[in-house]
Amino acid sequence: MDFELSQDQRAFADTARAFAQAELAPHAARWDAEGIFPREAIAKAGELGFCGLYTPESAGGLALPRLDATLVFEEMAAVDPSTTAFITIHNMATWMLGTWATDAVREQWGEALTSGQKLASYALTEPGAGSDAASLKTRAERVGNEYIINGSKAFISGAGSTDVLVLMARTGDASSGASGISAFVVPANAEGVSYGKKEEKMGWNSQPTRVINFDKVRIPANHLLGREGEGFKIAMKGLDGGRINIATCSVGAAQGALTQAQSYMQERKQFGKPIASFQALQFKLADMATELVAARQMVRLAASKLDAGARDASTYCAMAKRFATDAGFMVCNEALQLHGGYGYLRDFPLERLVRDARVHQILEGTNEIMRVIIARRMLDGDAPEAIR
Repeated sequence: MDFELSQDQRAFADTARAFAQAELAPHAARWDAEGIFPREAIAKAGELGFCGLYTPESAGGLALPRLDATLVFEEMAAVDPSTTAFITIHNMATWMLGTWATDAVREQWGEALTSGQKLASYALTEPGAGSDAASLKTRAERVGNEYIINGSKAFISGAGSTDVLVLMARTGDASSGASGISAFVVPANAEGVSYGKKEEKMGWNSQPTRVINFDKVRIPANHLLGREGEGFKIAMKGLDGGRINIATCSVGAAQGALTQAQSYMQERKQFGKPIASFQALQFKLADMATELVAARQMVRLAASKLDAGARDASTYCAMAKRFATDAGFMVCNEALQLHGGYGYLRDFPLERLVRDARVHQILEGTNEIMRVIIARRMLDGDAPEAIR
């Protein structure tokens, strides 16, 4: 296996790093403190192609491999995990639209989304359907040439500040389970769509999170993605990539935290010498670096599996998400510890990185659910070849 990046991949990473330093680093702390959704900065990311990294070219995207997309997301997340995480969610929703939408809908929304001029939210989770996504109750009834949607969604990133919703809703009866779910494109300002209060969160404060309510919302029938009953399959395909994306954000946050810790250890003096000279702290730094490298390689392996269409790609995505988000949070937390009391202050970025990284262990499927997925595949005799 070749672990070296190509020149093109390095160029993408370098461009993302430069963008993050110029457009995210000077403002990330203020966006977090004031709860500002930085649409202007996201639009600038879109100018570089970062809002449609793996969306098909037919919708204005770059159609890059998922591995290449991780390089971009990691560099941005090292500075601002919250804003980067929203950009990854937008990429996922935009990819779904670009892949499964009708020509008319793709023409209407594709390039507007891939350019970052318009933004998308992904609406799957409901108040009573989190880990058990197949039990969702939001309904879409076909009436003539329209669908009428009723129900609600919860914990939706960007809700109230985005332009289009990629929505999962039930078109079959309640007993149909996953096979009765379909996917739709819903304009965010459609009549009957309303938004709850902006949630006050521990982290991810540069992106709003709200409940979305749907009350007799009418959309044209051609806003269906794929065919009726394919929504859950589309959602799960999206979540494979989404798990890699959020794992990458954890790797990026951890890299940002480790870089801060390395610098601080050289500068901070105690007992007359830099704390970098204390072996106990050197060992801590070594463990952090090792966990980070392992997480990065796990994520890149999973992305390569997904790009190759490997049969066990979903299992690798689950493993990468579980490992990288746990390891990433640990690295951020240990970096804060190395800063002592200063790490707890908002003058330093560590406390923000810790808060932003914590939620990664919950969303895109909790890490407990990742363990369920992995264990079931192993017990069903479908374990990844590498662990047979």
